[in-house]
Amino acid sequence: MTIDLTYSDATELAELIRTRKVSSVEVVQAHLDRIEALNPRLNAVVTLADGSLEAARAADEELAAGGDVGPLHGVPFTAKDSFDTAGVLTQRASPIFAGRIPDTDATAVARIKRAGAILLAKTNLPEFSYWIETDNLLTGRTNNPWDLDRSPGGSSGGESASIATGMSPLGLASDLSISVRGPAADTGVVSFKPTHGRIPMTGIWPRAPRRNWHVGPMARSIRDLALAYSLLAGPDGADGFATAPREFDTGLGAAPNRPVRVGWLTDSGLGPTDPEVAATVQAAADALQSAGLPVDAVNIPALARDNSNDIWTKLSTMEMKPAFAEVTAGHEDQLFSYSKFLFGLPDTPVEDYVRAEQGIERLRDGFAEYFHQYDVLLLPVTTIPAHQHQLEEFTVNGKTVNAFHVQSTTVPFSLTGHPALSMRFGTSSDGMPIAVQVVANLHAESTVLHIASLLESLSPVRGQHPAL
Repeated sequence: MTIDLTYSDATELAELIRTRKVSSVEVVQAHLDRIEALNPRLNAVVTLADGSLEAARAADEELAAGGDVGPLHGVPFTAKDSFDTAGVLTQRASPIFAGRIPDTDATAVARIKRAGAILLAKTNLPEFSYWIETDNLLTGRTNNPWDLDRSPGGSSGGESASIATGMSPLGLASDLSISVRGPAADTGVVSFKPTHGRIPMTGIWPRAPRRNWHVGPMARSIRDLALAYSLLAGPDGADGFATAPREFDTGLGAAPNRPVRVGWLTDSGLGPTDPEVAATVQAAADALQSAGLPVDAVNIPALARDNSNDIWTKLSTMEMKPAFAEVTAGHEDQLFSYSKFLFGLPDTPVEDYVRAEQGIERLRDGFAEYFHQYDVLLLPVTTIPAHQHQLEEFTVNGKTVNAFHVQSTTVPFSLTGHPALSMRFGTSSDGMPIAVQVVANLHAESTVLHIASLLESLSPVRGQHPAL
């Protein structure tokens, strides 16, 4: 039987390498060949890491010598180009940082490498990681592999497009408001934003506002997300938000001793949602109910009381503008569209800033009440399937909304820090992936991963890939 190395997940690749059914060199070369064949149409990969084949040969030699190997020994991975990678270009999607080569790895990169993985490439992002589409002046625009005229999302669109097309089995991404979950939804892969602080941000830029930035893995299977999370989580002695021990978990574990209580919603004050997206969320809820779980349609009043997008804008604007001003001074002619837009926004009055902070407190209280009754929340990842490039407005259910509306279902959990996972569970009438978001209480990662694994086993679209 022929094994498709570029669409095997990282767990399977690690097992094939460990049992010497394939070599790490074969796996890395297969992915390099895939990048050569597909990336000209996608522009998802922006830099190849020098020495990946040499590292693969060394991995094969170590295995042949009987050495102890890590759980991802010899498996290639990619990282968003906001993650520092020692000796490899990290240009942050801006001409201002063109040619920048860090001396050290980001904590997340170092931890994946310690598990035996091999850095294959860096992937595209919007300027400074800030936008819902992946485009910039330095490395250009990334296309969605399901429809090249559409966006793969942002800000981790290069990562999601790489994984969706077999150019990478596993990736590292970051999330301020949508950036891990939205691109995964737009391209049909899986991704996980753990509780805020679970994975250190050390060596990743930008970090403002730090209390909202998250790190998470992207992959093609839930078991890969679980493995990557287990390797990435835990304090590093540098990120003051990363304090919880890796083993600490408030969830129900991989084998709960009682039924997991599930609630689902498609509205609850979140604004208009595409009917096919709403139907996909209900289909996932129905699948869990058919599997024997107690499932209810729910409403969370806190989501309707405070508009999460408004809160995010009021707070992030005041923290992002000074951080960007510091690095862009004297380089104003090298700024892309969103940075220019950001600098044009008025400052948030202190009274509005305080009210926004109080809004987050109310959101936290609302979720505390909800998760006292339920273990899991199902809802859309994005309010629409992947959209065409450069749209500034969308029409959803007859209502015109601005581009930020696409993140109205993800940003609440960036503000509060709750763990949230994105996974495909449907397809739109025009062939685009549609995903559902699985959310649990703070530090309840095991609950999220358990329900996602169950949904994966019930999925009507598992294993589908774009026809490139």
